[in-house]
Amino acid sequence: MPTPDQHPDTLPDAQAPTTARPDETGPPAETGAETAAAVPNPSAAAATARAPWWQPHRRLYDWVLSLAHHKHATTSLFALSFAESSFFPIPPDVLQIALTLERRDKAWWFAGVSTAGSVLGGIVGYLIGMWAWGAIGPFFFDHVPGFTPEHFTLVQDKYAAHAMLAIVTAAFTPIPYKVFTVTAGVFGVALPILIVGSLIGRAARFYLVALIIWKFGPPAKHFVEKYFNWLTLAFMVLLIVGVLAIKAMGTDAHADESASESPSAVTE
Repeated sequence: MPTPDQHPDTLPDAQAPTTARPDETGPPAETGAETAAAVPNPSAAAATARAPWWQPHRRLYDWVLSLAHHKHATTSLFALSFAESSFFPIPPDVLQIALTLERRDKAWWFAGVSTAGSVLGGIVGYLIGMWAWGAIGPFFFDHVPGFTPEHFTLVQDKYAAHAMLAIVTAAFTPIPYKVFTVTAGVFGVALPILIVGSLIGRAARFYLVALIIWKFGPPAKHFVEKYFNWLTLAFMVLLIVGVLAIKAMGTDAHADESASESPSAVTE
């Protein structure tokens, strides 16, 4: 300890207080901008790493993700939902999931947009079947996935049995919804039945998607990113199962009709 008459400047080197020089304290602290620049941005990395051309489904998914922060994202979701209900092959769930993953606070809004666009598009599909099927039917059979003469016959049988149940089922499940909206117009199903059935099925489907993403947000996004190819395959399997289910129901219906006709044939 220095004595009262000693000045710090006169202390020996061993006792003199030292002040660390800048070059002895390590590198200067990084600013906020430098820190942000040093941390990689996952979104930017995903945007620059494009999927190869032989993975069109992955390229579509990446493109959809890029719309999540676009100023017209909600309009794109509405347009996709609208078009898918009558002719477009890609379901709106893809875009809705991408948008909800990026903006979970708007999960219910996106579900409402998907529902509204899909139901309105279903009405357009109904009008196409009612007024223009004779002219454009061959085009749908040749170029729109899901439209086949066999499916038309099966859907007609479902409408005859229970139109409301058939529409609700198609609106909620991976069964091609567009086939049911257009055929509803072709076969003269009452428009209110189509609207109510579509509201029930589509709302249940899209709000269920919103609930799952809203509840499990980031883990769900990580899961989708990690297992995207498997999820795509699973969706296609569900779609095929849905189509086969329609065929099976149609086969059962024809079998029941044959069984009901056979006693009369024996009697004769």
